[in-house]
Amino acid sequence: MERVELPVKGMTCQHCVMTVTQALKSVEGVRAAEVNLEGAWAKVTFDPTKASRADLTRAVQTAGYQVE
Repeated sequence: MERVELPVKGMTCQHCVMTVTQALKSVEGVRAAEVNLEGAWAKVTFDPTKASRADLTRAVQTAGYQVE
């Protein structure tokens, strides 16, 4: 398992947090996703043989948010 922290921009409320969390958890290989509104980050634990940082970034962007 690998763990990465992604800086997420555009979240303004708890609904945004839930949306980003669900988007990340929908990526194959993601074991856990913790999203923090105040810190504007997502910490993701995933299997690097099934997912990549690019896959995680794409999921967040598809949900309507930005990853820096």
